[in-house]
Amino acid sequence: MYMPPQFNAKDPAVALGLMRAHPFANLISNDDEGLPFVTHLPLVAEPREGDALVLLGHCAKPNPHWRYLQARPRAVVVFQGPHAYLSPAVYPDLARVPTWNYLAVHCTVEARLVEAPEAKDALLKKLIGEHEPAYAQQWKDLGEEFQRKMLAGIMGFELHVTALQCKIKLNQHRPESHAAMGEVYRAGSPDEQALAVWMERLGMVAAAQER
Repeated sequence: MYMPPQFNAKDPAVALGLMRAHPFANLISNDDEGLPFVTHLPLVAEPREGDALVLLGHCAKPNPHWRYLQARPRAVVVFQGPHAYLSPAVYPDLARVPTWNYLAVHCTVEARLVEAPEAKDALLKKLIGEHEPAYAQQWKDLGEEFQRKMLAGIMGFELHVTALQCKIKLNQHRPESHAAMGEVYRAGSPDEQALAVWMERLGMVAAAQER
């Protein structure tokens, strides 16, 4: 994605935190006609040994996306964090224009399908443990026949991250607006409040108030 240097967040912990806080992602690859094909789905970011990162998920078996991944394993995953309009009213002068602030992570991935029933079951148990651990017992109590039927209806995958970009666009290059901007966002919509939290996390508001 377009990445001005002032918005390039290079700390892997920041990217991982954003992916885990906003796990509903867009999986994008090419279909058999060469056009982009997009599936909207939750993905769990799982750090592995060293600096490796894997995204875990599954789709419905009738969804052709897994076949596209099988034929062309390289794909892109987009995580979208909070976003909101920013009025030029936050600036101390009038020679400004509106903009839009947002957080996003783009991952280039290599897909590996998870096809065996036992492997899919293990994958689902990881996802259950991430999203709703209390459901694990209910899943177990549904019985093996029901579980086999459900597992047959999905295709699991591991998406191994080979490159990652994390963009945090919070007006970093205009520090004269940060105090007013933080005040507006804290009193705003849920997305705006989330952006205010990120501003505080990155120390932008505190730095503005110290000047």
